[in-house]
This record gives sequence, structure tokens and C-alpha cells, in this order.
Amino acid sequence: MAKPQRRTTSKRAGSVGYGLPTVLAVALHLGLLILSVIKWPTSEPETPNNAIVQATLISTETRTDQAQQAAEARTRAAERQAEEEAKRDAERQAEQEAERKAQEEAERAAQQEAERQAQEEAERQAQAEAAEQARAEAERRAAEAEAAEQQRAQQEAEREAAREQAEQERQAEAERRRQEEAARQQEAERQAREEAEQKAREEAEQKAREEAERQAREEAERQAREEAEQKAREEAERQAREEAERKAREEAEQRAKEEAERKAREEAERQAREEAERQLQRIIEGDSDAVSNAEQGAEAANGFIQLVRRAVEQAWVIPPNVGNGTTAEVEVRLGPSGEVFAVSIRRSSGDAAFDNSAIQAVESAAPFSELRDLPSGVQRDYRQFNLRFRPGDIR
Repeated sequence: MAKPQRRTTSKRAGSVGYGLPTVLAVALHLGLLILSVIKWPTSEPETPNNAIVQATLISTETRTDQAQQAAEARTRAAERQAEEEAKRDAERQAEQEAERKAQEEAERAAQQEAERQAQEEAERQAQAEAAEQARAEAERRAAEAEAAEQQRAQQEAEREAAREQAEQERQAEAERRRQEEAARQQEAERQAREEAEQKAREEAEQKAREEAERQAREEAERQAREEAEQKAREEAERQAREEAERKAREEAEQRAKEEAERKAREEAERQAREEAERQLQRIIEGDSDAVSNAEQGAEAANGFIQLVRRAVEQAWVIPPNVGNGTTAEVEVRLGPSGEVFAVSIRRSSGDAAFDNSAIQAVESAAPFSELRDLPSGVQRDYRQFNLRFRPGDIR
């Protein structure tokens, strides 16, 4: 009866050995999921404020248009702020949902493991009770056989005194009975052996079935994990392809937009040069006083643009991790006293933080009251202009 007990102990040790790694594996996956969701704060060094601001002159607009555009700029700024707050709320909700799902998954895995261990413990107890019952039955039969043997021996002793006259007959009868008893005992032993062998076979078959079921469960779980991992890889590859295609489309659109803007800018510059040449020709053809006034106006206007450029450079705070090739063009509209009516992105850099820093630099440097120092005939021409922002060495 010691062998079934050892088999039960070995099976209990095996179940503990499989349960603990399963729990550890679930905990490890849960930890990795939480770490992938949490965004750790990072600290990045600020890039030195090295900026180049270039100014170009464009056409003017009326005060009514400038006021309307200033109101539109304020509305757009409020909308941008609302969009950013909504985006942050959505990110926080996504993080909370991911944490909740990870916790539910861990609890579900722990519950399944506890149920499996409880089922295995119940099966082990049933097997131990069956083995104990078989042992008790064998002991009972042995006790009964021993008692019967003792009773037969006692009866034989009592008959021995009465068998003196017919010794040969009694000896023959005793021999016959002995042989019959031996045959019965052999039959009983044979049946006991067959029952023990049958029970051993049944226990072995039960153990084999349980082992097959366990292996089948493990194989099904392994296949499920592999299928899930394969699906995750395929989904990641699909998303990567879609992201690459989207970026390629955006880059192509950006290049096309930049090319169109470049051509439009070159055409505007060409027209401006032609207009300047025409104006210069008219000035040359006029009297010397007109030429002198034009030179003074141009010199004052150039000084005003340089002053605006320096003020904006001093107010500009460049965001970190911005490439040297990043460029944004900002359109500025001023009031008669040099106050800012509107600031807008004329050509985006593709980096929202960089574009916002350029707008903030102009707003921080305003007002540009030096506009009032320009000749009256020049002031209107310089109430609207463009500024080009590009990080790098100041030249």
C-alpha cells in the first residue's frame, strides 16, 4: 500500500511545479503591459536660442480686415487650446482603461489557476480514499481467513480425540479436506492477485488519461498563445505599413505644397523686384528731391525691419530637439502705432511646437512703435510683412 501513497505525493509535487510558473508568467506579462502603457516623464536640455529671422514685404490691407483677422487669430488660438485639452483628457482615459483591463486580466488568471489547483486536489483526495478502501478490504479478508483457519484448527483438535478408532479414515478425510482448503486458499490468493492487478491497471490507465488531458490542455494553451502572438505581429506590421504609407503621402503633399509656395514666393519676389525697378526708374526720372526722399524712406524702412528682426530674435524661445533645417514663415499685420493686429503661419514647418514658438516670439516682441518714426508715405507699406524663422548661427 506504500506505492499508491508515493504516486499521490509525486503528482501533488508536479501540480505545484506547473502552477507556480504559470502565476509568475501571468504576473510578468501584466507588468510588461503596465510599463508599455505608462509614459515616463523625460527631461531634455533646452536648445540654445540661435535664430535667424528674415523679413520680406508683402501687400497691405485695410484696418477692418486687420481687426477681423486679429479676432480670427484669437478664436483659432482658443480652439487650439481646447483641442489640446481634449487630447490630454483622451490620453488619460486611455491609460486608465489599459490599467483596468490589465488588473482584470490578472484577477481572471489567478482565479483560473486557483480553480485548477482545487480540482487537482479533489482528484488526489479521491484516489487516496480509493486506495485506503482497497487496503482496508484486503486486511479484512486476511483477518477473516485467519479466523477461519483458527476455527478449523480448533475443530480439528476436537475431532482428533474422537478419531482414534478410524485413524486411516480420518487421516484420508483430513487429507482430502486439506487439499480442498489448499485449493480454496490458492483460489482466494489468485483472485486477490487478479483484483490487485486489475486495480493497478485501472490506476495506471487513470493516471495516463490525466496526463494526456494535462498535455492536451498545455498544447491548446501553447497554440492559443502562438496564435495570439502571430496576430499581434501581423497587426503591428499592418499598422507600421499604414503609418509608413501615411507619412509618405504627407511628405509628398508637404513637398508639393512647399514647391507651390516656393514658386508663388518667387513670382511675388519677381513682381516686387519689377515694381521696385519701375519705382526706382520713376524716382530717377523725377527731380533730385524726390530721389533724396526715397533714399531716406528706404533707409528708415530698412532700419525698422532690422529693429523688428532683433526684437523677435530676443523674444524667441526655440523648442528642444529642433533640426537646423526646420523653417517656418509667419505673416505679421500691424496697426498704425505698431501694435500687432494678427500673426499667422504662412508656411508651416511641420512641427506645431516650432510654429507656435514663432507666433509667441512676435507677440512677445510687440508692439513695434518705431513704425511711427517712418515717413508717412512708407508707414502703410510696412504694416504687413513676413518673418522667416530658422534655427542656426546668426549671420
